[in-house]
Amino acid sequence: MDIVNEILEKEQKKAEKYKPITVEKHLELEFDIGTLLASDTNDLDIKSLKSDSQRDSYLNTLARDNTQLLLNKIWELPTERIDEAIVVKLPQPKTVLPRSKPVPKPKPLTKWQEFAKAKGITKNKKDKVKWDEQLQKWVPLYGFRKAVAEKEKQWLIEVPQHLDPMVDMFEKKAMEKSEKVAKNELQRLKNIARAKKVNIPRVGLPVTSDKANAAQLSTAAIVAKASTASLGKFQDKLPKEKEARGKGVHELIPGKDRKRKAPIPTPQAEKQNNLNLIDKILNKRPKIDMEKAVSKHIHEEQIQRSEEKKTMKPLKGKRKTKGGNATNFSAKKPKAGKGQRNPNKKNPGRKRR
Repeated sequence: MDIVNEILEKEQKKAEKYKPITVEKHLELEFDIGTLLASDTNDLDIKSLKSDSQRDSYLNTLARDNTQLLLNKIWELPTERIDEAIVVKLPQPKTVLPRSKPVPKPKPLTKWQEFAKAKGITKNKKDKVKWDEQLQKWVPLYGFRKAVAEKEKQWLIEVPQHLDPMVDMFEKKAMEKSEKVAKNELQRLKNIARAKKVNIPRVGLPVTSDKANAAQLSTAAIVAKASTASLGKFQDKLPKEKEARGKGVHELIPGKDRKRKAPIPTPQAEKQNNLNLIDKILNKRPKIDMEKAVSKHIHEEQIQRSEEKKTMKPLKGKRKTKGGNATNFSAKKPKAGKGQRNPNKKNPGRKRR
């Protein structure tokens, strides 16, 4: 009997682990398969929600059942197999969901992609390695291991007859490779400019007009310098050369720092930022510079003294005292009679000697 009980317990545990895919609900759920949305309008069990011991298990069971119903609806759609994976094509969504940012636009095609699409050229999956008869081993088709294999394979390069026998063929090959990389980088920048609808000079002249302005020429020079392996870091500048500015210049130059927009803060973070700003404004105290205040006070006193000296009347003439010292005195004019003359008073006139 003990063995039978053990087997029954194991089977019960397995049955609990793998729950059935059929779920019964009083009211059917509303589905929007395009957005993978399932709306449950059934009443909740208030007792289980209020109970601390049953709340978590009840919510987990409810979420599991609703997810199972949503997956059952998805498996009812037609399926297809792509690269050993089962794929389901979802229908158009019915529910409009709010977005904090606009829907990303599809990436524009390059010139080669447009040409391949027009001609019907399909991209075939290439092998990662191939057998090299000379090295007698498998060599990767790309990556740093390919460069190592090329060095082992081409340890000696023959100099052609039409070239100087003292030419370093390894250096020439490295130069050709760097030129090819720069050409590919320039083509990539042109694809970006064409996608952004930016007019850039072509062979010293703009694409749309007959003459190039200073902004277009400076942009072309900056882009040409940035096409090197160091992104123009070790390129010399002209004496009066200025950096190119304007819309679309940073997109043309790889590695340039771009200002990223700050994410939209949550209501709690925005509330906290506003409270911090108010506290900073209310608790702000003016800073007093004592040296500056003292120097300002001294300067005002000097100005006041100079004005007082200007208002004082200067002394005219000198008068000798008994000790023989000269003292300044003011020579005041006698007051006039204000135009009044006494006719009865006789003026004796000037006394003659």
